[in-house]
Amino acid sequence: MTKLWGGRFQKSAEQWVDEFGASIHFDQKLVLEDLEGSRAHVKMLGACKILSDEDTALILSGLDTLEDKALAGDLEYSTANEDIHLNLEKFLIDEIGPVGGKLHTGRSRNDQVATDMHLYLKNRVHEIIEAVGQFQGAIVEQAEQHVETIVPGYTHLQRAQPISFGHHLLTYFWMLQRDKDRLTESMKRIDMSPLGAGAMSGTTFPIDREMAAQHLGFSAVYPNSIDAVSDRDFIVEFLSNASMLMMHMSRFAEEIILWSSEEFRFIELDDTFATGSSIMPQKKNPDMAELIRGKTGRVYGNLFGLLTTLKGLPLAYNKDMQEDKEGMFDTVHTLMGSLPIFEGMVRTMTVRTDSMEKAVSSDFSNATELADYLASKGMPFREAHDVTGKLVFTCIQRGHYLLDLPLDEMKAASPLIDGDIYETLKPRTAVDRRKSYGGTGFGQVKIQLQQAKDLLGR
Repeated sequence: MTKLWGGRFQKSAEQWVDEFGASIHFDQKLVLEDLEGSRAHVKMLGACKILSDEDTALILSGLDTLEDKALAGDLEYSTANEDIHLNLEKFLIDEIGPVGGKLHTGRSRNDQVATDMHLYLKNRVHEIIEAVGQFQGAIVEQAEQHVETIVPGYTHLQRAQPISFGHHLLTYFWMLQRDKDRLTESMKRIDMSPLGAGAMSGTTFPIDREMAAQHLGFSAVYPNSIDAVSDRDFIVEFLSNASMLMMHMSRFAEEIILWSSEEFRFIELDDTFATGSSIMPQKKNPDMAELIRGKTGRVYGNLFGLLTTLKGLPLAYNKDMQEDKEGMFDTVHTLMGSLPIFEGMVRTMTVRTDSMEKAVSSDFSNATELADYLASKGMPFREAHDVTGKLVFTCIQRGHYLLDLPLDEMKAASPLIDGDIYETLKPRTAVDRRKSYGGTGFGQVKIQLQQAKDLLGR
């Protein structure tokens, strides 16, 4: 088959070489974006009198026909035509005749593919932001039900202080809010039009790049034609933001996995989001959470893969850049699979408040309360820390907890301790007394919940 660019060549590549160089098996995902970009380009060519009104109308009609076929799954792509751009151009020529060859006037595949990817990410990032918002909504719903549910808080995976479970859940809301902010801010770089930059130096045709950008809904046009075709920063930024988002989900997934274990028993996942064992009948495995944790690695890999591809490239376009798409497509697919799954896991999980209450009453996570109590009565905090630590050690030796110690033993450790210490050491009291802004006190968690709802427009 003669290539659309083959006039200078005397030999055709063997099929296996064509297949190695082709990208149509993955860049066909850009079919609708490519058609959209072509329509805008042709409308601009017509308005600028570079194409006649008749040719413009005929090409636009052919592009509409190709879109209908694409949506119906009736286009049969060929590796001989390499990529989505040449495949569609060949389809157009077959559909409307030689005038279809005028589609590429004043345009190169270099600015064409860059335009496609800007359009693709512009659409998908909006969808991802919406999915993150839905996930945040599920977190808010669970947190609102568990403002006054007490759970051990951990540092170093050791019990640290009692906290509101709602407060713990809202931690992930704010992580996701930053992810949304980063994705939203990145739209400034995504929402730019490379169309009309040509292969690298613009074109001799009297085109109007701003007009084409307006047709596509872009808010800006690249001011430098070389930068327009060689820039992949917007994809790297997306992959970086996606990696951060996946990292946050992976951290949450790790806690979901721990909480649902027999050792914790803090939650139970809905059957929809768990699987069984092929050999052990009793098992209920948190496979969806584990998969999200695992898929984080592939998103990181996509980021590092593209950074490595771009690292040594001279300006402007190089065939290496064909490797920019699969990782981008895979990352979008991974995010749009992981976010609804995680939303569903959180929305439907059962919180075992009895296990949480038992856990928080059988540990020393209230030890800081005793140290703070002594400090509030004038004892230097470092001394209060030492007194409390010694009382904790005494309890460990006897196999009981601070609330089990008789008052006379506490007073022997420090005469500053009075009978009100038992109320102070109660987990519920310990949590609710933390009233500093952003703290785990119930009132503060309710304020935080309202802030979260306001951000979600609820």
